[in-house]
Amino acid sequence: MNRETKRMMQRQGQAGPDGTPGTRRAPAQPAARKPKSERTSIRQFFREVREEMRQVAWPTRTELINYTSITLFVLIVMIALIFGLNLGFGKIVLFLFKK
Repeated sequence: MNRETKRMMQRQGQAGPDGTPGTRRAPAQPAARKPKSERTSIRQFFREVREEMRQVAWPTRTELINYTSITLFVLIVMIALIFGLNLGFGKIVLFLFKK
């Protein structure tokens, strides 16, 4: 066992200060399970959803328009790029396998 392995084992608590193995810590006890709680009512569920939705940072109208226009522009550019590459590779393949 090299020095680096001994140091790692010491950091993990698997070895003593002198580096000898066998001074392991006791394994951690599993956490006690909570007793099953009653389900919340539909009314309570929607009340909590409404309160959570109030905490959401919704975009303003101008931000929404900007994000939508950027997304549509990038989408159109990518569609055109993929269409062009597909058309070009298709023509190359047809040219190569033409009699």
